[in-house]
Amino acid sequence: MEQTQPSDQTRAAEAVDAETHAEADELPTPDEEAAAERAEDTDEDVAEHYEEMTERGAHQKGEGRIP
Repeated sequence: MEQTQPSDQTRAAEAVDAETHAEADELPTPDEEAAAERAEDTDEDVAEHYEEMTERGAHQKGEGRIP
């Protein structure tokens, strides 16, 4: 397979993409915020599992590794 060189247009588009930062599409509505405040606490088993998976992911090697 023949290698190609990126065009100046491609490099410019990559530079713009590199400066783009992730952000929420839209903020929660007041009703959504109120519902979150009324929500019950997370089940203890769920919280423990979340912590375990976060810890396991932090030590993962290769693809899927959390930097």
